[in-house]
Amino acid sequence: MFFHVKELQFEAKPERPDPIFAKKLQEILGGQFGEITVAMQYLFQGWNLRSKAHSKYRDLLLDTGTEELAHVEMLATMIARLLDKAPVKDQEEAAKNPIIEAVMGGMNPQHVIVSGLGATPTDSVGYPWNARYTIASGNLLADLRANLTAESQGRLQAVRLWEMTDDRGVKDMLSWLIARDNMHQNQWMAAIRELEECEGDNVVPTTFPRKCQIQEVAYTLYNFSAGEDSAKGPWAHGPAPDGRGMFNYVGRPPAYGGIPKLPPAPPAVHDTPRPCTK
Repeated sequence: MFFHVKELQFEAKPERPDPIFAKKLQEILGGQFGEITVAMQYLFQGWNLRSKAHSKYRDLLLDTGTEELAHVEMLATMIARLLDKAPVKDQEEAAKNPIIEAVMGGMNPQHVIVSGLGATPTDSVGYPWNARYTIASGNLLADLRANLTAESQGRLQAVRLWEMTDDRGVKDMLSWLIARDNMHQNQWMAAIRELEECEGDNVVPTTFPRKCQIQEVAYTLYNFSAGEDSAKGPWAHGPAPDGRGMFNYVGRPPAYGGIPKLPPAPPAVHDTPRPCTK
């Protein structure tokens, strides 16, 4: 059950209208690493987590996913306020003529035509939010790592937007979101670290028996590009992070398989012309 509280988690009030920046803010609302994505990702991960032994992780996922819905509301409110009292006639004219639209600096005509001066579940170029952005695999360690990536990219984008505006109200809201992304990155790192310690392994899935993989290539870095700079990293020499093998480096990777030979397809497939006998 969800319960909506009318007050925003943090204020979302700009100093002045700015329809161009409203378009930019759509990225962290409905983009690949936006608030809709992380809200749906964390909630589905939590709902799908079956193990009773992982109840604290489930609660953390649902806590955070629900908070991200609050961030969706904050951004939608900010976008609407940035569009309030914007030159609607000018935006309508821009919508009719893409050249004028470009000259005016990138206003989003859909903010008038489609949403009536409101936010939309799209990114900054109008691409609709897509559930394919989300990851909920059922493997807790894999999902937590995906969450860390999502928060890293989300915070990066929010920081870039913070640098693009001098509106104090917008900066304040972004500063809040940036701080919350700081917390979320740290909480996922802490959860990953604890889970790896509990599992006694850090290679996903931890439950797959190592004897079933070809162990002699499990810790080998192959050089498949020009140069050998990659050989200088800790991933090429010394103990692997899982503590179960030693890294090694191969400058010229061998071919373990032969040249593939496939039988001809049946005539009904019509895949290739008949061989020329002349």
